[in-house]
Amino acid sequence: MSEKQKISLEFDLIGSEFDSAGEASSKIKRVLQQIGISSEVIRRIAISAYEAEMNVIIHAYRGIMKADIYPNRTEIRLEDEGPGIEDINLAMQEGYSTAPDFVREMGFGAGMGLPNMLRCADKFDIQSEVGKGTTVVMLIKH
Repeated sequence: MSEKQKISLEFDLIGSEFDSAGEASSKIKRVLQQIGISSEVIRRIAISAYEAEMNVIIHAYRGIMKADIYPNRTEIRLEDEGPGIEDINLAMQEGYSTAPDFVREMGFGAGMGLPNMLRCADKFDIQSEVGKGTTVVMLIKH
């Protein structure tokens, strides 16, 4: 696969749709397996994508996840419409969560999403505007 032969995937995510949680990241993982990416790299991409997907479902009204798979890297971009993040530094701390109780009761919202994304990505960028939404861009090298 040359640089021009990138594979692009795009998923619409809807806030509070827990029944479809994980579908986008699972599809990305399947494509990576089909093209022969190493299991360690797939694990890092799948975790990053899943955590980002869950953050939209838990916190935002809606969002779009885009994955561009190149021969040497995968880039994941998430743009959501939601409340935004007031304090990104605080949100990046392990265990910090603003997830409501009902989400925690379902087993989500433990405050590990952003830290896990940062840990798994080779490059990580987050921008957020309160009252508007959040954009996360991750790059994982193959």
